[in-house]
Amino acid sequence: MGTPFGKSHPVLTHNRAGQIDNGPHYPVNQSSGHTNIQHNKEGNTLKYTSGPLDLDLNTAANELDLTFRSPGGKKLTGQSFRSIGYVRDQRTEKHRYEDGIYAERQGYMLAGLDLGVGERVYGLGERFGPLAKNGQTVDIWNEDGGTSSELAYKNIPFYISSKGYGVFVNHPGKVSLEVQSERTTRVNISVPGEEIEYFVVYGATPKEILNRYTTLTGRPALVPSWSYNLWLTTSFTTNYDEATVTGFLDGFRDRDIPLGVFHFDCFWMKSYHWCDFDFDSDMFPDAVGYLKRLKERGLKISVWINPYVGQASPLFEEGRKNGYFIKRTDGSVWQWDFWQAGMAVVDFTNPDACTWYNSHLERLMEMGVDSFKTDFAERIPVKGIKYHNGADPERMHNYYALLYNKIVYETMSARVGPSQGLLFARSTAPGGQAYPVHWGGDCESTFEAMAESLRGGLSLMLSGYLFWASDIGGFEGTPPPALYKRWVQFGLLSSHSRLHGSSSFRVPWIYGEDCSDVLRDCVKRKILLTPYILQEALRGHTDGTPLMRPLFLEFPEDLNTYAVDTQYMFGSNLLVAPVFSEEGEVTFYVPETPNDGSGKWVSWFDHSKSYEPGRWYTETHGFDTLPILIRPGSVTVINPAIKAPEDDALSGVELLVNGRPNSETVIELVNSAQTDEVLKTVRLSSSADGKLEASGHPVKIVYVA
Repeated sequence: MGTPFGKSHPVLTHNRAGQIDNGPHYPVNQSSGHTNIQHNKEGNTLKYTSGPLDLDLNTAANELDLTFRSPGGKKLTGQSFRSIGYVRDQRTEKHRYEDGIYAERQGYMLAGLDLGVGERVYGLGERFGPLAKNGQTVDIWNEDGGTSSELAYKNIPFYISSKGYGVFVNHPGKVSLEVQSERTTRVNISVPGEEIEYFVVYGATPKEILNRYTTLTGRPALVPSWSYNLWLTTSFTTNYDEATVTGFLDGFRDRDIPLGVFHFDCFWMKSYHWCDFDFDSDMFPDAVGYLKRLKERGLKISVWINPYVGQASPLFEEGRKNGYFIKRTDGSVWQWDFWQAGMAVVDFTNPDACTWYNSHLERLMEMGVDSFKTDFAERIPVKGIKYHNGADPERMHNYYALLYNKIVYETMSARVGPSQGLLFARSTAPGGQAYPVHWGGDCESTFEAMAESLRGGLSLMLSGYLFWASDIGGFEGTPPPALYKRWVQFGLLSSHSRLHGSSSFRVPWIYGEDCSDVLRDCVKRKILLTPYILQEALRGHTDGTPLMRPLFLEFPEDLNTYAVDTQYMFGSNLLVAPVFSEEGEVTFYVPETPNDGSGKWVSWFDHSKSYEPGRWYTETHGFDTLPILIRPGSVTVINPAIKAPEDDALSGVELLVNGRPNSETVIELVNSAQTDEVLKTVRLSSSADGKLEASGHPVKIVYVA
């Protein structure tokens, strides 16, 4: 039932050997790490070693239990008394009383993993409730529920424990986890069917756990540097003819606000023809020329798509005739009316359907489209349907999002090359970190929604993902100016930054010219951080560490950090505490930094202002600042000379030094044109007078403390 992570040796329990497994299955990488098995028949024990993790099994009759131990022999978790079982439930649609002795029951495999005193659990995908999942019941089942409930677009059956391990449940169907909610000493895991498989992933630090987990399920992919610039969207139901859009773009230019990407949301296609992949000729009579004019302004282009085809779409009949849609068991096309009339769903298990879908993406890329927003993919049916390849419909429900994003991402990458393609995806499943970027979905225009968005993003980052964004200002409703400015500050200190709404625009001057000032300052600050972002992203691509991270991921020795969910680290060096109040008051914690000497944290805005580690602070900030603190003993690479993230990566580089950095500090200058490539390596050493000297490339050293 359980397997430590090293070389993959799945341990499965089957109730009935005659069952058929039609998949799908999440891709899991194999490891050639050290394994060893010792069996003591007299003592009824089995000891299994995989890499640094030990598993002790008691194999005595009716006494089966498992104990996972760290390298020092300390218990991490295990399955103890009455924690393993198979149950059948007649309270399901599968059961019909009139069938008598042949009545079926839904079967579930159960596994209860022990929790220790004070142990906290994190992750499980993008979840918008409390960051620590203790006391919650979590169903791993993708749904379109916004950001203010237990429903989630991005469900990942992987959690990290504060005790030094992670657990990945390798099951693509609905995985239910009761995290200290049914049994106060356990995480109870149940899956439908007759087998269960999970991996226990040991790590001396939370970063090491993520490193091993992403080795198992896939490393996060990199994205092109231009994607770190500001994105502006048309919003959802607003009017965005060329005159309106041109006016907005002129407004950004006239106010000296950098802008990198323009996104067309749903109504670039005719209403409810989604998707037919054709610009609405009434709104865009010269779509090719229009895109060309936008690109002449230096903009990249993104367009909204989804995996559905409405019956009004000209493509519907083509897809029906050729068998490109998910079908009912009687062979007819599965359709419903809850998003658009007669909506069908593309069957991505059909290779011909994939080729058909991809041909439309390729045509759009020929027109000048650089990225696709892969929306939806949560409303995937499970009853009375069949897939082209015979896959289990319930197991396909979550997996469908992974397949959808994979197909679109690989179509783009085939054209632009590695590390140069990207999506803006709403839903995902394990392994989806290979197809970035993901955004948080439909949030409201409130401070509470801004805070829940941050919690969701941090939970996703603890699930193997490197990049994340939110709808700046909130999607539903119209943000008041104070909220708009605070979300701008937060959104421009996220990996990706997009202004997007539902029925109202998000251009800043609508909310007041002071909003334009805040946006300009925040965008320019993010652009000058480009070398730092590129360096941190490349490291995350290599070891699985996310760009935005909860404090405990960076400072696991400081126990105070495990309860903090209103602030985060942006990379290794910058602490960010967004302001969640109209008055500008913010309370934040400054972590202990035992490995960084006795130095103090320093304000980004006022280098004379320092903060003692291990203390809480309350401040009131105007809209021109927020708490951004520079870590003691750190070196942060910036470039104030560049105007866009894709500009020259080598000219104008500066190093911000806070205190005394490690004598072996190395800075990697990443190629802004090819983000998986290091152009130069800068090494720092101390000179005779105690000052730092840089070798490898000329840089300016700026001491902030």
